[in-house]
Amino acid sequence: MVDVADHKQKPLETDIVLCGETVDVMKTLPKDSVDLIFADPPYNLQLGGDLHRPDNSKVQAVDEDWDKFQCFEHYDSFSKQWLLEARRILKPNGAIWVIGSYHNIYRLGAILQNLGYWILNDVVWRKSNPMPNFHGKRLTNAHETLIWASKSDSSKYTFNYEALKELNEGLQMRSDWVIPICNGKERLKDNNGKKAHPTQKPEALLHRILIASSKQSDIILDPFFGTGTTGAVAKKLRRKFIGIERNKNYVDIAENRIKEISPYDKTSLEVSQGKRNLPRIPFGSLVERGILNPGQDLHSYNGRYIAKIRADGTLIAHDAKGSIHQVGAILEGLPSCNGWAYWHFKVDGTTAPIDILRQKVRAEIQ
Repeated sequence: MVDVADHKQKPLETDIVLCGETVDVMKTLPKDSVDLIFADPPYNLQLGGDLHRPDNSKVQAVDEDWDKFQCFEHYDSFSKQWLLEARRILKPNGAIWVIGSYHNIYRLGAILQNLGYWILNDVVWRKSNPMPNFHGKRLTNAHETLIWASKSDSSKYTFNYEALKELNEGLQMRSDWVIPICNGKERLKDNNGKKAHPTQKPEALLHRILIASSKQSDIILDPFFGTGTTGAVAKKLRRKFIGIERNKNYVDIAENRIKEISPYDKTSLEVSQGKRNLPRIPFGSLVERGILNPGQDLHSYNGRYIAKIRADGTLIAHDAKGSIHQVGAILEGLPSCNGWAYWHFKVDGTTAPIDILRQKVRAEIQ
C-alpha cells in the first residue's frame, strides 16, 4: 500500500494499490499513461432506513459513507472531477468501462459524452441470481449497466472480437451478459463472517471485460479498487494494474487477496485474432522472395482458368490484367474475388491455394 498525500506527479508504478481520495490520487498519475480503466464508482443509492426480508432479518445493504452525497449536484460534480482525470490519464487509444445502476448510470453517461468520450456500447449485465424485491412494490432489479467508451471518437481502441466470439461458442458476443453475482467462495468475508465489501463484483465480469478490451502487459487502472477484483483478474491475465482506494481496510484485503494469486501461463493467454489484426502480406512480396516466380502459372480453384505471374506481382490471363483479386473477378464475371483462395499453385503433383504461402510468410515475421 502506498499512501498518497500530495498532488505531485510521480513516475508511474504498476501492480500497486494507492491509498487516498480518488481524485487526489489520480492527479498524481502521469498524462496518457494507462491503456484501460474499469470504474465501479459510488452509485449514490439514496437509501433511506433499513431494509428487511419477510422473516424480518436485516438485509446487508450499501450504507457506507462513500456512497452518500448531499444531492445530485454534488454527485455530478464528483463524477465530473474523476472522469476528467480519467480522460487525462488515458492514452490516446485508451478506453474506459463504467458500471452503475439506474440510480447513476444515466448521469454518468451524459457526463462522459460532455467530456468528449466516445461511447462504444452499453452492456446490460443480467444477474442470474439477483436479490429479490422484498417489498413487492417494484420490479426485481436484476441487472446493472456498463458503459464502454473510448477516449475520443478517433481512438484506435483494443477490441478482441474473435476472442469474445470464441467465449460465446462461435457466435458474436451480444451486449447482454448473463453472469451471476459474486457469491460462494469468491465472496470475501470479514472476521465476523459478513461481506467484506457490499458491492464486490464477480471475477467473471472482469475476465470478460479484460479479454475484450486489453492485451497482455496493458496497464489497467481501477480508481475505486475496493477489495481488488480488477487487480486479481489483471494479475491472472498478466495485465499490469493500478488500484486507488481510500479505505485502508479494503486496501489490506485487496493486497492480501492479490498476493495469493499466480498468473496464468503466458502461452495460454494468447487469444483468437481476426484477420484484420494479422500482418498484411502483399502478393508481390511472394514474388520478391522467390517463393513464386515471374512466368509461373496459377490455376483457378475450379480449373477453368490459368494466369501467369508477372514480375510486379500482377497476373495476366487472356485480356485480363491486374491483381490476384481483380483478375479472378474479371474471369468469373463477379464484382469481387478473394484471390488468395481463388488462385492455386502446383506442388508435389497437386494444387494448393496460394494462401498457404501467405500463412508461411506471416509465421516468419510474427
